[in-house]
Amino acid sequence: MIAVVAIILFALFIAAFIFIVRKKKMQSWLWNYTKSQFSSSPKVSGVKHVMFCFVDHYEPQWLNKDNIELERKRVDRWMVDYPKMAQKFTDADGCHPKHSFFYPEEEYRKEHLDKISDLCAKGFGEIEIHLHHENDTSDNLRKTLSGFANTLHNEHNALSLDPSTGKPTYAFIHGNWVLDNSHPKGHWCGVNDELIVLRETGCYADFTFPSPDESQPAMLNTIYYAKDDPVKPKSYETGKPVEKGGRAWGDILLVQGILGLNWKVKKKGIFPQIENSDVRSTFPPTPNRVDLWVEQGIHVKGKPEWIFIKIHTHGAQDNDMNTLLGEPIEAMHRHLNEKYNDGENFVLHYVSAREMYNIIKAAEADLKGDPNNFRNYVLPAPMFKRL
Repeated sequence: MIAVVAIILFALFIAAFIFIVRKKKMQSWLWNYTKSQFSSSPKVSGVKHVMFCFVDHYEPQWLNKDNIELERKRVDRWMVDYPKMAQKFTDADGCHPKHSFFYPEEEYRKEHLDKISDLCAKGFGEIEIHLHHENDTSDNLRKTLSGFANTLHNEHNALSLDPSTGKPTYAFIHGNWVLDNSHPKGHWCGVNDELIVLRETGCYADFTFPSPDESQPAMLNTIYYAKDDPVKPKSYETGKPVEKGGRAWGDILLVQGILGLNWKVKKKGIFPQIENSDVRSTFPPTPNRVDLWVEQGIHVKGKPEWIFIKIHTHGAQDNDMNTLLGEPIEAMHRHLNEKYNDGENFVLHYVSAREMYNIIKAAEADLKGDPNNFRNYVLPAPMFKRL
């Protein structure tokens, strides 16, 4: 009888697990994640350098397209409260936390970008490109991205200029996570050669992932290059990891945040919480999560002593601002500095998306020394306009 009950309970557990996997749309990555847990992590002797990058799907018009005063209120709170918070913390290089504002092309308002540019000019972040689109074409996308890149540079001195071409370059986050037309039903994109278009219009890296659904690539917790198949969607499903002594390949570099299972936090006391690098009021950046981000150890292959942590948020959503600008985020920074900036075991570097890219490329080139020396290795810093 006991054996029968045990079998029934086990069957119920498996059924519940399968239900959760499907509900949370974990099919695209769970198997590879499980396999990765059985491989040993590279051993590191000496100090580890932690590159910490916070990217933001920054959308002042969130659930609102007709109330300019609400938009201004959201943006103004960041302009006031972010410096107050960030000035309390510095990394090993004397830098305050840097926020990378991925601003939506379809929500452009000069007055908002003027304010954000001023904040960035004071050293608190940088501006990059975010885009939501539907049933788009390659030609229209090319015009949209090139036009927005030029606007950001010409009107706000945002974006780095490519030293070889003199044209604006940018990092990219795709709206709704469906890069390269990866939605199962083709929604929210429409462009199968999107990776090629991004490369042609000056995109130096994509920062979209991890994703909460099927758009997540099978390659997870990896910095890698992807090559576009112009007639098929989701060409980034696989690719080539960036490695020390290697070289660029394909059409685009993808910089991913951490994705996995947190067994220290369990739902219903049984199932682990999904860690997907998202920070919000319902998913605050606790010390437990910070430790998990560091332990994952995302790095350029062959250089595990340089760890790249990329987390994300939707900073203009009202319900999350107290978390992102108040005590919860301050607790995160305190933990980062107390545990991962002792100078002996860990050294902390707050970086923008562009600086993270530059340091990744320095690691690929097998450059040695302090990563702080390579913040502008490939792409120079923008000269933001002050108000």
